[in-house]
Amino acid sequence: MKLLGAPASPFVRKVRVLALELGLDLPFETVATVTSTDLPLLNPLAKIPTLVRDDGPAIYDSAVICDYLNALAGGSLLPAAGEDRWRALTLEALSDGLCDAAVWRRGEMARPAGDGHTDALEKQRKLVGRALDALEAQVETFTSFGVGEIAAACSVAYLDFRFPNEPWRPTHPKLAAGFARVAERASMKVTEPV
Repeated sequence: MKLLGAPASPFVRKVRVLALELGLDLPFETVATVTSTDLPLLNPLAKIPTLVRDDGPAIYDSAVICDYLNALAGGSLLPAAGEDRWRALTLEALSDGLCDAAVWRRGEMARPAGDGHTDALEKQRKLVGRALDALEAQVETFTSFGVGEIAAACSVAYLDFRFPNEPWRPTHPKLAAGFARVAERASMKVTEPV
C-alpha cells in the first residue's frame, strides 16, 4: 500500500498526519498530477491523494482514504456512529471546503491579471473567511485530535504556507492558540511542506 500525492497538498497532508497518528507505516510517493501517465489509470479524476492498495482498487478522495485507514487501524480517530461521528465528519467537510477554496485561489492567482476572474477570487476569499469564522466558533469543542481536528489543522497550515501575506491569526485568536498546540505534534512537524 502507498499514498500518491504532493507534499504541499493540504489533502495529502491530512491523510499523512492521520496515518502517522494511527501508527500506520504508509509509504508516500510524490506524483506530478499534470504529467503523470499512471495516475489516471488508478484514479480517473487524476487527483491527489490516491491510495494504492495491494489487495484492491485504488481509493481516492482524502475523506474516503482517512475513513479507510481509520477502519484499517481499528477506528480510533473517527467515531463509528452517533453524534460524535457527524460532528467529526462535518468538521472535516468544513476544513476541506476551506482548502478547496484556498487551493482554487492559489491556482487562479497564477493567471494573468485582467482575465475577469476578480469576482470569483473574492468569492473564494470570503468563503475562506467564513470557514475560519466557523472554526473559531467551534475550536473550544475540539477535545481530541481526530479526523476533523486533523483536517482543520492542515487547512490553516495551508493558509500559512500559501498565503503568508493574509494573516488569519489576529482575527481568530482561539483558533490560532489551538493550532499552535497541535502544530507541535510529531505528525504535523514531519509532514510540514517546505
